[in-house]
Amino acid sequence: MKFSFSTISKAAPVLALLAATAAVSSAQAADFDDFARVVSVTPQVEQVNVPRQECRTEYETSQRNYPRQQQAERSNGGAIIGGLAGGLLGSQVGGGNGRIAAAAVGAVTGAIVGDRVENNGNNGNNYNNQPVYESRPVRQCRNIDSWETRTNGYAVTYEYHNRTYTSVMPYDPGSRLRIHVSLTPRP
Repeated sequence: MKFSFSTISKAAPVLALLAATAAVSSAQAADFDDFARVVSVTPQVEQVNVPRQECRTEYETSQRNYPRQQQAERSNGGAIIGGLAGGLLGSQVGGGNGRIAAAAVGAVTGAIVGDRVENNGNNGNNYNNQPVYESRPVRQCRNIDSWETRTNGYAVTYEYHNRTYTSVMPYDPGSRLRIHVSLTPRP
């Protein structure tokens, strides 16, 4: 087979590309996975406040005074009519001085009864001003601090080829840790 200079110059870029690919593939061969021995695992914890609301119902007692009602005006008409009716009835009983005494007692008794009937027993006492006690529910709420301990990672110390390394990881790897090893020559 005969090669000319033009053929070799055309093939040179292809040969250079093949040589570079061989160099890259040999450099990638220095990357591999292995296992390291875990020496210690320390959880990284933090305290977090998660406040919560606590509520309860209490009963509050209060006193209520009702306003005093205005006293109704009293009428004397019932007492007069009752006194006359009682006097007439009393005069029908007995005789002589006994009749006069019976008329007097009848008049006084009739006046009292007539007054009570006319004024509906309103004798000036107002019992509406007595205090009234009421109990009503009141909801009381307050915020309470609630501290929680949260693990946000693990400080893992591991040994590989008699060298010790530490890294923070999101999980506990156990007794072995899978690692990626990359060897790169120094110039």
